[in-house]
Amino acid sequence: MLDKTQKYVLLGSCFSQYMGERMESEGYHALCNPVGTLFNPESIRNTVCHALCGGAESLPMFHDQAMQEWRCWWANTRFRADSEDEARALVQEPFHALGDALCHAGRLFLTLGTNVCYRLVENGMAVSNCQRQADRLFREDSLSLQQTCEVLEETLQAIFMKNPDIRVTFTLSPYRYRKYGWHRSQLSKATLLLAIDEMVRRYPGRVDYFPSYEIMMDELRDYRYYAPDGLHPSPEAVDIIWNRLCE
Repeated sequence: MLDKTQKYVLLGSCFSQYMGERMESEGYHALCNPVGTLFNPESIRNTVCHALCGGAESLPMFHDQAMQEWRCWWANTRFRADSEDEARALVQEPFHALGDALCHAGRLFLTLGTNVCYRLVENGMAVSNCQRQADRLFREDSLSLQQTCEVLEETLQAIFMKNPDIRVTFTLSPYRYRKYGWHRSQLSKATLLLAIDEMVRRYPGRVDYFPSYEIMMDELRDYRYYAPDGLHPSPEAVDIIWNRLCE
């Protein structure tokens, strides 16, 4: 049950963004994706672990030669500055806020979007945002079920170590990734669903699942519940899923 006296954190893809904005507008204490939208489990793990334990010096920064500015591979493009130190300090601030929120929140919503991540060719590190850089800098990687479970386990362990009383609710984004092909997109969703189910089994009473994906796919199948792109939920669909969450 949603409680306005409780603090909430929302991280991940579409559902977290939509619900986080709705929570804020309804007067809930909610922090939603402070360093940007996160799509895959490894980016969520990196974000959570850095927020809880990392210092500014460990943030992966790079210099955009074309724009002559510094950015972070683990943050949205809006976090940029002329100098490395300035950019590092700028992006560390929302990470610090996230760490503090995770330590005091009563519930965390984690929305997984895809098991596909993009790694830097030079060192294999998964990035949260490709920052509009050249394709040649990255390689595409699909996490296996075992890898996804391992990454989610590390994420939950880091959270529970700092806040043993927090409840974690997983959701799965209903957004389908057309660029991967419909079949590969479905395989990705299936992998994430199996991994989530395993986390719920391992942490009974501490981890649960809200079926936003199933509500969208099975109950709201008509295209009137979709945005013009045919992929994102329409405002009406968001309203319906929000009301179901409140129930």
